Amino acid sequence: MHTHSRLWLTIFLGIMTAIAPLSTDMYLPALPEVQADFGISTSLVQMTLTMTTLGMALGQILAGPLSDLMGRRRPLLIGMLVFIGATLGCVLAQDICLFLLFRFFAGFAGASGIVIARAIARDVCEGAELTRFFAVLMMVNGFAPIIAPVIGGQILLFAEWRATFVLLTLIGIVLAGATLIYRETLPIEERSRNMTDSLRKFPTLLRDRYFLGHCLLQCFIFGAFFSYLAGSSFVFQNIYAVSPQGYSIIFAVIGLGLLLAGVLPARLAGRVPDIVMLKYSVLIPLAGSALLLTGFYFSAPLAVIIVLLFLTVVPLSVMGAASFSLALSRQGQNAGSASALIGCFSMLLGACMMPVVGIAGDHTALPMGLVMLCGYTLGTIVFYGMIAVDHPMMR
Repeated sequence: MHTHSRLWLTIFLGIMTAIAPLSTDMYLPALPEVQADFGISTSLVQMTLTMTTLGMALGQILAGPLSDLMGRRRPLLIGMLVFIGATLGCVLAQDICLFLLFRFFAGFAGASGIVIARAIARDVCEGAELTRFFAVLMMVNGFAPIIAPVIGGQILLFAEWRATFVLLTLIGIVLAGATLIYRETLPIEERSRNMTDSLRKFPTLLRDRYFLGHCLLQCFIFGAFFSYLAGSSFVFQNIYAVSPQGYSIIFAVIGLGLLLAGVLPARLAGRVPDIVMLKYSVLIPLAGSALLLTGFYFSAPLAVIIVLLFLTVVPLSVMGAASFSLALSRQGQNAGSASALIGCFSMLLGACMMPVVGIAGDHTALPMGLVMLCGYTLGTIVFYGMIAVDHPMMR
């Protein structure tokens, strides 16, 4: 591709993959306000995050095979149009059950942007170039967690929480317009013959221990990350008495770390093996989460908790780029289905764990710390038991 085309495609795909943090992180500062408005429990308000994440997990299972069958452009456009409608429904919903339903469909439709963006990257890149491309996507995507909660926090200064979803609706309109400009990257001769062929790829992929290892690795580590997303608002605002605007700044600082960490795979690709980057991006958060749980138990000062969260969360950018590249590099024409499956795994456990974080109420951080430590521990076990043993450099 020409430099101009590559730049446009990188920005386009980066924003598409950012649909997940935009849909969740932008209204994180408003969670206590949403809870008060609907008059619901902490676990139930965290279910609003769960429904979005669950929708994104399940939506990828459909969007990935559809993109292998129909090409990337049409499923992507349909997904963005449904996302617009569902997000607008969130603005209008007056009942928590309706709000949860619209959140699910917003996530389900937004999943098309996540999974198809990764499949497009696989269409145009391979090897070290694919790792660099994924790293750049993670960097662009990493900007969303920085800016989204800051925007959400500022919106609360002059409008109620529903205004956040008005802005998300407008973002969906912009993404739909960008999809109309996108040029198809999957030639007709390389597409699946029918939907059944696409769905049959899932059992084959899951029988591949190496690929399944990457699915489980992302399942456990993203489960820990989503626990942080669900619990951090209450930890900082209710336990440490931080304002919504102060919380959005703390969240943005950690998001900035995610963005800067995303530079590493791009700079090191071709010089440091992906498997080595993946190894340390798993071990460092494991140590950080153990210290974080200890800090929560002993009521450590706010500054200490922020540092430990930074150490625990930031390596996610390196893990995501390295793991996706390693997993998809062996899949070739199965890129859409493989991307869907690994994307589903990366969100499924997180969706289940979000309400667990608030099960003990909104004035304790121990459930969040415990879930994060368990996630990183299980991720480390999977890395050494299913990924490292099947990689030539780690034998």
